[in-house]
Amino acid sequence: MKIQWFPGHMTKALRLMRESVKAVDIIGYVLDARAPNACLNPEFETLTDRKPCLIILNKVDLADNAKVEKWKNYFESKGKTTVVVSSVNINKSKTLTSAFMQIAKPVTERYAKKGVFKPVRAMIIGVPNSGKSTLINCVSTRKLAVTGDRPGVTKGKQWVRLSNGIELMDTPGTLWPKFIDDMTARHLVYIGSIKDDIIDINEAVALFLEEMSTLYPEALKERYGISDLNKKPYEILLDICVKRGFILRGGEYDEERCAKAVLDDFRKGRLGKITLETP
Repeated sequence: MKIQWFPGHMTKALRLMRESVKAVDIIGYVLDARAPNACLNPEFETLTDRKPCLIILNKVDLADNAKVEKWKNYFESKGKTTVVVSSVNINKSKTLTSAFMQIAKPVTERYAKKGVFKPVRAMIIGVPNSGKSTLINCVSTRKLAVTGDRPGVTKGKQWVRLSNGIELMDTPGTLWPKFIDDMTARHLVYIGSIKDDIIDINEAVALFLEEMSTLYPEALKERYGISDLNKKPYEILLDICVKRGFILRGGEYDEERCAKAVLDDFRKGRLGKITLETP
C-alpha cells in the first residue's frame, strides 16, 4: 500500500517553524509512544540540531510499557533528555515542566549572569495527532490550545504562557514530502497522523491485522474472540465481521465498517497497551 500525504499547509508550517526557531530557547519534540520511529520527521533535524531538544514520549497510557522504556533508554543513549508522559494525565505536568527547565538551565543561567529575566521559550513540534496541543493544555491546566483527535487541527503557531515563566509555542503537526518506507506510512495511518479518507481503509486494516498477529496475537484473540490467526489478513478481517455482527442485508460483509471499528479499537486503547516499534 503506497501512501503519500503532504497538503500545502504543511509546507507553510515547516517554513514557519524554521523562521520561528530563532526566537525560542529549546524544543519539545512530541512522539507518539506507540510508533516513535514513524514520528521522527526528517524535516525536523535542522530544527533540533540548532537548539536543546527534549524528547517527549506521549500517549504512554496507550503504549507498551516495556517497549516505551526501551525507547527512553535509546534516546538517552543518544544524549537526548527524554520524558514519558500522557497528555491527558494532569499529574504528569510537573514532570514535563521540570524537564523543560532542566534543559533550559544553561539559557536561564546565561540570562541571570547578565541580570536579565526572560521567559524560557519552547517550540513544540511533532507529526499530526501526536498530542501536542493536548499536552500544552495539560501543563497549562487550562484549555488554551485548540485540540482534536484527527490530524490538521492546529493551523498556525499559538503561544501559551505557563505560570512558571515558560512560554510554549504550539505548531501545526507536520509530515515530510516523501515517506522513506511503506511501514512508516502505515504506522502513521494507524496512529491517526494521516487522514483516513485518503487511504484504502480495508487494505490498511488488513495490513494492521497482519502485523498485530505477530506482535500481539493475544490482543486480537481476546478482543474479537477469534482463535485462528494463521490466515490471510483479509480473512481475519472477515472473521471479525462475523464476530462483531458487521453483516449487510443479503449476508454481505460490511468490511469498511469493520475496518473502521478495528482502527478505532487500536486508537482508543481497547486492544490493550501496544507499541508497534522497537529501537
